[in-house]
Amino acid sequence: MKLTLKKYEQFKAALRPYDYFPQVETLDFMSLGEGDRFYLQDFGIFNSELEEESFMLRVRVPGGRINAENFKAIADIVKKHDLKMILTARSGMQLHGLEPDNILEVFKQINAMDGLSTWQTFGDNIRNVITDVFDGRGKSCEIEVFPLIKKMQDFFLRNSDLVGLLPRRVSTGITGMRENVSLFFSNDIFFGLAQKNNIYGFNVYFGGKNTETAQSADIFLEPDEVVDFFEAVIFAFNKYGSRKKRMQSRIFHMIESIGMDEFKSKISEFYKKSWQSSGNLLLNKKIFDDFEELADGSYAYRYRTNFGLIEAEEVEQIANFAIKNCLEVRLGTDQQIYLLGLPDKSVPFEQRSVAPTVVACAGSEYCPFSYWSIKEESHYLPQKKLEKHGIKVGFSGCMKGCGRHKHADIGIVGLRSNKFGKNDKAARIFLGGEYTYGKRATEAVFRSIPVDEMERVISLVIDTFELSKEKDFETFSSNILNKFTPQFLEFWFLANLQREECRKLTLKDEMSLAEEIGDEKYIEIVKNRGFNAAAESLVRDMWHVTNVQEVYHVNPNERKVR
Repeated sequence: MKLTLKKYEQFKAALRPYDYFPQVETLDFMSLGEGDRFYLQDFGIFNSELEEESFMLRVRVPGGRINAENFKAIADIVKKHDLKMILTARSGMQLHGLEPDNILEVFKQINAMDGLSTWQTFGDNIRNVITDVFDGRGKSCEIEVFPLIKKMQDFFLRNSDLVGLLPRRVSTGITGMRENVSLFFSNDIFFGLAQKNNIYGFNVYFGGKNTETAQSADIFLEPDEVVDFFEAVIFAFNKYGSRKKRMQSRIFHMIESIGMDEFKSKISEFYKKSWQSSGNLLLNKKIFDDFEELADGSYAYRYRTNFGLIEAEEVEQIANFAIKNCLEVRLGTDQQIYLLGLPDKSVPFEQRSVAPTVVACAGSEYCPFSYWSIKEESHYLPQKKLEKHGIKVGFSGCMKGCGRHKHADIGIVGLRSNKFGKNDKAARIFLGGEYTYGKRATEAVFRSIPVDEMERVISLVIDTFELSKEKDFETFSSNILNKFTPQFLEFWFLANLQREECRKLTLKDEMSLAEEIGDEKYIEIVKNRGFNAAAESLVRDMWHVTNVQEVYHVNPNERKVR
């Protein structure tokens, strides 16, 4: 669905989404109009005019906490209607494959479940508020934030003045943990655990999104100040956020336009208290195992999904085990399922051999914007190497970045290309992320490589990291990769790949390192035309074909159920 900003704002001005809601009960889902599709997103129902008979329902799971009985009930719904379930990077769920004759039934069933809702999961709304899966239970937890999340959600979820009326969506993250499974600096609003004057509270960060890193607002809040401050931010953004160009209407763009100080001034119009300057941020990096000991001596278990895809039978088994053993079920932003409260490191599940640190977008079967079947292509990755080092991968099917490719150790975006002959798939690979403290997003290094060479290229990058002896990949990025230009890194890695070598990357002059590889043809190109041109020559020599096949673009009606 493509609507201009004018059309979006016309819908909002003509009828508030909240006032439209009573019509949902009597809608003919076989013949929806453009306005119907616009409004339905505010209640979690997505439908495209390209696929009029296929619906998707997105479920909000605040803080990732879901009752085991409800989890089982959702599995029953999925089985009954032959749906597909995907866990999202915001600790929620998507149910794909719904039809005109069952969408309203399932919508009602989900929204009747205690703690769950589909409201405001699409559209210009406040999306699911996320935290860490170990909130309140982990050894490094200083403040349990779930009570704050519930208060935030109570404020906005069915607020008639907010539902569907914001300039654009708002994503929010909050953590009271020192060590986190989740990554938070991709949020529009982030409250990070901090300490000031021996008081635990939160530093505030603004302006993150899938492709940008949130920046410090130089504000410290005590726990009882957070909800009121959050409400003030929403009111300020709703009143002053730009509605002129849809692609420039996030909090990031507002700050880019008026500056952080002026943005804070707008917030102070609605937040009458004074605030303190930021404290000491208390986030520490940790690589987590499948079993983690909790503060009370019990254990948490991470159940690995198929890159976010999960079958109803699996959900049913997990839920039954949780009910029988009085365990908590939580959904992580890493698209994995967590069981908390185990007496020991023992579960009756066979673990998948996929790297649990890979976050993958829905892919072309379930999203009209994705170029790749991301859940399938994720198997091209060197899983064992990624898991061995706890390397975080963000895998997106397009530049919108739902796989968080800019907030990872290694980011991947699926592209279409006819340069490589065998198929129409290529990958762009991003490196250099420093995400624990939100210092730096990844940058594109490999501009385009064939999909079937992705494992070999990424394996070479990991092998180079291993030679560095750095303690983890993020440190390798900070201390080594980010000392070089992306243009040099692309050339250097490709030259090594062509020669089937893995050389240690040392902190030397880029030209000196290039000459050490010793291929005069490409060095001459570097001297005359630069590293980009030399890398392009390497790509042509290794992978381009002379008889280029025609690229076949899938008709939307040929996609799998979404």
